[in-house]
Amino acid sequence: MRLERVDATDARAVLRGLRSAVLGAGPAIALGGEDDLPREVPAGTAVVVTTSGSSGYPKAVALSRSALTASAMATAARIGSGSWLLALAPGYIAGVQVLVRALVAGNEPAVVAGPFRTASFVAAASSMASSRGGERVPTFTSLVPAQLQTLLDEPAGCRALAGFAAVLVGGQALPPALAARANYDGIPLDGVGVRIVDGEVHVSGPTLADGYLGEPERTSAAFVRDDAGVRWYRTGDAGRFDGRLTVTGRRDNVIVSGGVNVSLDRVERIVRTLPGFVDAVVVPVADERWGEASIVVAVGASSSDAPVDADLPAVRDLVGDELGAPARPRAILRVPRLPTLPSGKPDRAALTALARTWAESSGDSR
Repeated sequence: MRLERVDATDARAVLRGLRSAVLGAGPAIALGGEDDLPREVPAGTAVVVTTSGSSGYPKAVALSRSALTASAMATAARIGSGSWLLALAPGYIAGVQVLVRALVAGNEPAVVAGPFRTASFVAAASSMASSRGGERVPTFTSLVPAQLQTLLDEPAGCRALAGFAAVLVGGQALPPALAARANYDGIPLDGVGVRIVDGEVHVSGPTLADGYLGEPERTSAAFVRDDAGVRWYRTGDAGRFDGRLTVTGRRDNVIVSGGVNVSLDRVERIVRTLPGFVDAVVVPVADERWGEASIVVAVGASSSDAPVDADLPAVRDLVGDELGAPARPRAILRVPRLPTLPSGKPDRAALTALARTWAESSGDSR
């Protein structure tokens, strides 16, 4: 199967490529990555998406036509079929899946124009109203938690969300307070298996990717088979499953502070329960005394006259009560806005670099 590069930032170009790769005879399309991707890929491949994931190591994920259509059909079986709104970057797997769901449903997707803003989302959602045989066509969209939070915080965004039959949320752990506001169910799609192995979330089913293109060792490490021959994907996410999946964070987002392993995802989830910190991000910094520590980065204005953020004692007390003293954040860094990736997720690399630069001149506050 021939592999053809497509501009991953152009939603319409990606849609055209997917229409041929998924519904037609190809070629397969490449989204992102370097020019050294092979010109030929295994038969049945529809898309190769290059993503750094959480590790920062570029990986070319090969997705077959059958996996993409299986995902679209399982989604339709769960929530219904209708029109889809693309609010995610088209070059990411989640954005690709939105477009494939629209194609499988036989509908042209709506697209949020430009950077994600409530106004642009509302405008795109408003353009979707249509009916067939006198009945309104259901509408759907997919968001990351940061986008969902933005919409829920504004009346116009809430009204727009209320018009959708269902909204898919993923990409990162969903804060408990936000999950409650959004009525998140966490139930796997039909045909998708979930298990927890040593605290890590594994998933199985026909929706899995084929693996990492040209990297058999990395593929075999991430995609494993059990004794019954079932193929599972090791997500790298920590979580629990009791019929409903709750993702608690990344297993590798851990620091060693004073000889104690501290999950920054757990710290972040606790901090986000405090008023004004629902979007806060907890990042690691070096610490002369403890080896490593964490800093809470939150939106807001800081007072240059105050040596310590007024909210820091409450943050440290809450985290310390839940996780112990080594987990208490060292400081709070206020920023005008949180930088995000094209996927809508917080740009943790940029926030970590910002926090480390800021921390170089600050003292230890334990």
